[in-house]
Amino acid sequence: MTDPYAIQPSELDQLPDRDPEETAEWRASLDAVAREAGPHRAAYLMRRTLERAEGNGISLPRLTETDYVNTIPTAAEPPVPGDEEMERRITAWNRWNAAAMVTRGSKHGVGGHIATFASAAWLYETGFNHFFKGKEADGSGDQLYIQGHASPGIYARAFLDGRLDEARLDNFRQEAGGNGLPSYPHPRRLPWLWEFPTVSMGLGPLSAIYQARFNRYLTNRGIKDLSASHVWAFLGDGEMDEPESTAALALAAREELDNLTFVINCNLQRLDGPVRANFKIVQELEAQFRGAGWNVVKSLWGSAWDELFALDTTGALVRRLRQVPDAQVQTYQTRDAAYIRQDFFGADPALVEMAKLLSDDKILECFHLSRGGHEPRKVYAAYKAAVEHKGAPTVILAQTVKGHTLGQGFASKNANHQMKKLAVDEFKTMRDLLELPISDAQFADGVVPYGHPGADSPEVRYLQERRAALGGPAPARRVHPLAPLPAPAEKAFASFDKGSGSQNVATTMAFVRLIKDLVRDKETGKRWVPIVPDEARTFGMESLFPSLGIYSPKGQTYEPVDRDQLMYYKEAKNGQILNEGITEAGSMADFIAASTAYATHGEAMIPFYIFYSMFGWQRTADQMWQLGDQLGRGFLVGATAGRTTLTGEGLQHADGHSPVIAATNPAALSYDPAFAYEIATIVKDGLRRMYGETAPGEDPNVFYYLTVYNEPLPQPAKPSGVGIDEGILKGLYRFNTAESAGLSPVANAPRIQLLGSGTAIHWALEAQRLLAEDWGVAADVWSATSWTELRRDALQADAALLRGEERVPYVRQALHGAEGPVLAVSDYMRQVPDQIAQWVEQDWSSLGADGFGLSDTRVAARRHFGVDAQSIVVAALAQLAKRGEVKAAAVKEAREKYGL
Repeated sequence: MTDPYAIQPSELDQLPDRDPEETAEWRASLDAVAREAGPHRAAYLMRRTLERAEGNGISLPRLTETDYVNTIPTAAEPPVPGDEEMERRITAWNRWNAAAMVTRGSKHGVGGHIATFASAAWLYETGFNHFFKGKEADGSGDQLYIQGHASPGIYARAFLDGRLDEARLDNFRQEAGGNGLPSYPHPRRLPWLWEFPTVSMGLGPLSAIYQARFNRYLTNRGIKDLSASHVWAFLGDGEMDEPESTAALALAAREELDNLTFVINCNLQRLDGPVRANFKIVQELEAQFRGAGWNVVKSLWGSAWDELFALDTTGALVRRLRQVPDAQVQTYQTRDAAYIRQDFFGADPALVEMAKLLSDDKILECFHLSRGGHEPRKVYAAYKAAVEHKGAPTVILAQTVKGHTLGQGFASKNANHQMKKLAVDEFKTMRDLLELPISDAQFADGVVPYGHPGADSPEVRYLQERRAALGGPAPARRVHPLAPLPAPAEKAFASFDKGSGSQNVATTMAFVRLIKDLVRDKETGKRWVPIVPDEARTFGMESLFPSLGIYSPKGQTYEPVDRDQLMYYKEAKNGQILNEGITEAGSMADFIAASTAYATHGEAMIPFYIFYSMFGWQRTADQMWQLGDQLGRGFLVGATAGRTTLTGEGLQHADGHSPVIAATNPAALSYDPAFAYEIATIVKDGLRRMYGETAPGEDPNVFYYLTVYNEPLPQPAKPSGVGIDEGILKGLYRFNTAESAGLSPVANAPRIQLLGSGTAIHWALEAQRLLAEDWGVAADVWSATSWTELRRDALQADAALLRGEERVPYVRQALHGAEGPVLAVSDYMRQVPDQIAQWVEQDWSSLGADGFGLSDTRVAARRHFGVDAQSIVVAALAQLAKRGEVKAAAVKEAREKYGL
């Protein structure tokens, strides 16, 4: 008979065995344990052996999953410094006020979330009392990414601390009056408190990883020593389903970011029900993080479980805990002891015997209340282990009950995420449970009172003393007064005013040349942070590799294959370039960390992130909103832009819509420059506005989006005359007239105004020539550098009119008196130029590249979309024919002449 527990040697062993006899003895020993003590005992010994090997540095594949128990046993837990009873009282007040604030707000129909903070209260309080460093601590203090739905608890703590008053709490989610509180962490809405916007699920964990990495970047480059700063990201177990949540786990482990800790609140619930109804989310996350190379600390069970684990001499309890799916654990939370005895303990004879030793109260204490995330001693042990671990980031998987202390009507109920209030009786039950000195008389007219022990109470003094010892209030956002960065030398910009002569230069290359000059500036050069997602050679940036170096915390541990070349691939520990590989999301997270360093670290950094324009706003627009939310500053550059300009790449690469998406973001200043001198003018003014002397009424907390093209074309000299720079920055100026272009149409010739942006202006210039030479029409050509800025200015003028102020939109001022109709064209969908149509007093029409892209030559693609020079001529003649200024037959003749 075959021994079912025998371990059979593999038929093929890839690795040579230098001592087969010793190997056989090990196998025989394992067989014997499995036969005599059972397979579970054998598995236990194997796990412990592998853990021992890992602890001794023996190179083996890591265990990706451990038993469903706490990583740190009770006997190994360090004592919690401070006054645990005082901290319990502080936490009770914060629980109460968080629930009261949301309940009071519900009367106004503004909603709110109660259950999340109720589950996570001790995860935050333990950190605030013992770990989270404030802004006055070494480095820049710690960076805290707060779980969005837990914001009421953070407001409650700020109220206890004296940073918020009752009036602010009563304006939770009511911001229009200017004295409210945003629903979630939001620096733009509450800039003195929140550093990081986190409620867009998945972006918090991704950003936290890159923030920790950027801290190392600043340290290694000698900008600022941030070795004492730690990044803490508080996340929900349901949030980890977002792909961004786990997209950069390997990066954090690869770069040994032990300055980073994820705290995942495993209350086993997402918005509608269990996170993993038929499975175990904690085990899944453990395997995922361990597999990625993270240190994993599980804090699952409270001290009430110690007695049960001590009774588990057969391993039956641990086996059962691994078997029970999460949804059933939630059910236990809501059922009586009899049900738990039957369903949980009744599944194994050994557990039946164990249950006989347990009272009903003990069973209910364990299954209803006792979780690792609800006990400060357990949480403190996990946090201490995290900050002391070296060589890898740490994730803490803390099991909690969603709705803890809010009563059985809330705890673990599937609907508790949508439950916005407690009844008065439920508050009184909660008061008694938390032992708060709030009388029935304080519930005036059924309104739940806020609770506060007094500004000079022992609780408040203790809270403030703990924060003072840790470096001041937290969370907090500080923008220290920074001296404006000195403007780079004028010659870096002026060199583009002369044009390129006979040389054809793409605007992508013009931008890169400008950056090359700016990073050499002695004053500000080191502040630039070039970011590229593995396309530097596409954009002509490889010449920056040897001069700036590609950032790597390991430096360059190999000899590059192109070492003998001038532009070799150089990595360096103090490298300036962030080359992120093929990850637009990671590159954007880099950009956000760099663009907000002026506030996070008091260091003004100038990031520019250059990317295929199609893979920017279309893929990562949510992060660009996060960038605006976080008040980031810098330059986003959509290179190889346009729907018809990137030849041959086809639909997936053909960007005809990024300016439309960019226009939706109030913090984005979107430009589509046609010429190199326009790029220089925009970048120069952007540096002034974001990092230099901001003009009155200007907001420096903006970012620039520039589209640049890969089509080599002549770069003209900057026109002379008044108002050119103003027109470039405001979005429109006249580049030339038919006469200044050397075209001599007949006297009283029909005239039209051609507006072009980006590379499309070259088609407009060719159309200008054809109109004059073939049809006797005079055309003036305008460069529309920003349709979006023109529209925003016009909207502001409209708003001013409603206030009784007389103001004319800039676009109307610029075009005032221009003869004939206006025809606008761009390499984007017509919606882009049509943004300004209603403010143009002349007859308006537009051309654009609407629809899907396609693979072909530039000439063929432009003819396909009807935006080439000949198509512009036909459209111009059609406009003039409508006005009776050319014969209607001219339109048909033109179509036939040009083969349209």
